[in-house]
Amino acid sequence: CSNNPCTCESASRICATCNEKPCVCEKVKKTCEECNQSPCICEHKKQNKVRIKLSDGKVRELQSMSSTFFYVDGKPISAEEFLKRLFDTLKLPELLGSEEELRKLWANPMTRRELLKKLEGAGCHVDDLRKLQELISAQDSDLFDVLEYIAYAKPPTTRAARVETNRDNIYNLLNDKQREFVGYVLRNYVDVGVDELDVTKLSTVLTAKYGSIHAAQEQLGSVQDIQSTFVDFQQYLYAAEGN
Repeated sequence: CSNNPCTCESASRICATCNEKPCVCEKVKKTCEECNQSPCICEHKKQNKVRIKLSDGKVRELQSMSSTFFYVDGKPISAEEFLKRLFDTLKLPELLGSEEELRKLWANPMTRRELLKKLEGAGCHVDDLRKLQELISAQDSDLFDVLEYIAYAKPPTTRAARVETNRDNIYNLLNDKQREFVGYVLRNYVDVGVDELDVTKLSTVLTAKYGSIHAAQEQLGSVQDIQSTFVDFQQYLYAAEGN
């Protein structure tokens, strides 16, 4: 090394693992298997959740997002305040009835629309439910799950899981052409959300799938038959697990 004193022993060697000199192994950060991030953000996510105990004695968790506000009488309030207002002031559980009653109303697009109008009249708009959907990390779930979580502390189910769980019951009484149609509707539901199940979407769905209403009728029968198929399968989609 031509140095005095000798520095040969302290000289960095090429690392057999990373093939670098000096070794950078310690600097390499592994990707977390759970969150798929490096460095891991799992703990950060957990810390960003707010636990809110409602008057039923059960806890609901919301993502802590200081930029998300709800408006009541034109005044902004926090997500926590809005959640407590839904539960204690609007008395959401009483407004919805039992879980079974909510499920029955939601499983029919006509009564579902009436329920959403009722909630809007009470001060809970669809846009508010969509904000809550994001705050409870249920973007892949249904607004039905948002209501169930707030009112009854029931964990959300993803739309894909709901379809998969109830697929056999949905298809059981359908012929091949009806199954193909309902399968198309369900794929849209999983990809986009519950709006795809509204009757006002039916003509759009038929045109997208078959090219025209007339072509759809050739495959599925009269307009009344098609509407019945579209409405009736939804009761099986929202059936309670095990029913």
